[in-house]
Amino acid sequence: MTAPAIPAGSVKPRRAPWVAHSILPGFGLSLGITLAYLGAIVVLPLIALAVRPWELGLSGVWHALAAPRVAAALRLSFGLSALAALLNAPLGVLIAWTLTRYRFPGQRILDALVDLPFALPTAVAGIALTAIYAPTGPLGALAARVGIKTAYSPLGIFIALVFIGLPFVVRSLQPVLQELDQEVEEAATTLGANAAQRAVRVILPALAPSLVSGLSLAFARAVGEYGSVVFIAGNLPGKTEIAPLLVVIKLEQYDYAGAAAVGLAMVAISFGSLVAINWLQLLLARRGRA
Repeated sequence: MTAPAIPAGSVKPRRAPWVAHSILPGFGLSLGITLAYLGAIVVLPLIALAVRPWELGLSGVWHALAAPRVAAALRLSFGLSALAALLNAPLGVLIAWTLTRYRFPGQRILDALVDLPFALPTAVAGIALTAIYAPTGPLGALAARVGIKTAYSPLGIFIALVFIGLPFVVRSLQPVLQELDQEVEEAATTLGANAAQRAVRVILPALAPSLVSGLSLAFARAVGEYGSVVFIAGNLPGKTEIAPLLVVIKLEQYDYAGAAAVGLAMVAISFGSLVAINWLQLLLARRGRA
């Protein structure tokens, strides 16, 4: 007795166990375009930056990075960027809290002014800051009366880095404050918590991951900032010369390998700093969920 014939098309072909089924149409094409774009825009330039300095050899790269001028520029850029990001933390919390929790005349204008460092060309921002904080400027003259030099000093660089980094912190915190349930604060008040306890135990844990994210963005922007800093810095080698300016100077001197070595050091330090910041953000998020 023969087995009955199976109609064609009634048996679906078995899928190989290693082939995952995706409910998203076009995933393979989208992934391919994404990887190709990131490879051309991000990966290849970083590979070129990592390869170019080794034309000098290991001793040449070490000599280029160990030069006092390079070490001073890297120390100035990363040190002031970290300090500016730390100052932007309380300032950003205060501004975001004011814009979110209060209603007052001119609120929309103030909210728009927060984005001004995003809209201004960096060179225009640098010229404006220099005009204000120069010894002949309105704020610079006031500071000079008490013996404080603002423009053409590390303090001027610090002011410029605070200016360009503040919007990152404010915009990272605003959505969280808008979604933060005020009933939790009211419940803490009914349980006897004062304003300081509510801020430390209720509000700050909810803001911590977004605050760290905003600080990392502000720090990353400050490290690579050039236009708004170069005018107010004074650009004295070993004193007020930032690392991005040193890279430009080396390029103008046709020292491409030396410029790439400084750039590679900046990438390595920035990557390590961002990894540490992201780890801290993940840790704070886990504690917040717990």
